[in-house]
Amino acid sequence: MAGIKDVADKAGLSVATVSRALSGKSNVSAKSRKLALEAAGELGFVPSYHASSLASGRNHNIGLVVPSVHRWYFSSVLEGVSATLLDAGYDLTLYNVGDQPERRQSVLNDFLLRKRLDAVIAVALVLSDDEIQQLLAVHRPIVGIGGTLPGASTIRIDDERLARMATDHLIRLGHTRIAHVTGDAALNQDFKLPGIRQTGYQRAMTAAGLDIRPDWQITADFTVQGAYTAARRLLGTSAERPTAVFAASDEMAVGAILAARDFGLQVPRDLSVVGMDGHELGETFGLTTIDQDPRGQGALAARTALQLLEPKSGSDDVPVPPETDQEFRTEFVIRTSTAVPPDESGLRRA
Repeated sequence: MAGIKDVADKAGLSVATVSRALSGKSNVSAKSRKLALEAAGELGFVPSYHASSLASGRNHNIGLVVPSVHRWYFSSVLEGVSATLLDAGYDLTLYNVGDQPERRQSVLNDFLLRKRLDAVIAVALVLSDDEIQQLLAVHRPIVGIGGTLPGASTIRIDDERLARMATDHLIRLGHTRIAHVTGDAALNQDFKLPGIRQTGYQRAMTAAGLDIRPDWQITADFTVQGAYTAARRLLGTSAERPTAVFAASDEMAVGAILAARDFGLQVPRDLSVVGMDGHELGETFGLTTIDQDPRGQGALAARTALQLLEPKSGSDDVPVPPETDQEFRTEFVIRTSTAVPPDESGLRRA
């Protein structure tokens, strides 16, 4: 049976390079990885991950902790993490903790400390200082997505700034009567994303000298149906109708568009709508939005976790210290759901 030295000889690489390539390490060039995989395939060499784990203390398994798997954002992050880890030869263990704190405690204080996982990626979950330090103390790196985690490597977007940008887009078009669809209290946990985006909306309105009407700040559950119901109440009962809506998620923006159609309102002629996230429904509905590319965030988180597992130069077992906070790049996508508002006669302004 062929050994790793045979693979190295056939590939024209060192044994160390072949070992890194076959074990999914990131510090290997694409060319060397390809040569190593081809040589291993031709010789029928299958690396012993059990032996490798015993030697390195690694399990080639990274845990992903999410509060939900049926929501679009979290499933998109999962896709990005999964694809990147598969390409690197790592397994993925998914933990869907929901709103049950005891499940999260089991992951952080049991599975990781029993060394079943090499690292953990936590999505939209705030970890306590004790939880973070406990994991770092046993050399289990943490990557957080959604907000800053002191002492851990984090990937986030600037939700407040982007919410201001979305609202400013409507203001620059000439809208003064702008409503906001935010998340309900159940969603304002951990990094409090709905509240942060609502703050961005309010600050943009205040900076422009515009009134912030409490009855035009409506809550929903970040779903199409929830926002549809809430927007129907807004559009059907308000004495004065807004000319624009900034929704804190694309799914809620789509719900607002559907509600407007029920009342015979045309988007954007009668009502401009802007969302935030980059949901695939956005293109179907011509939605102006800020695309935060959650799949890309997941891929970056996985690459970061793999990098943190790499040893320092000249050391075999000490991981690289966590990187600083990373702000993920977003894109403002302007489509057909926003336009200048009509004047008092109902005509489009010049």
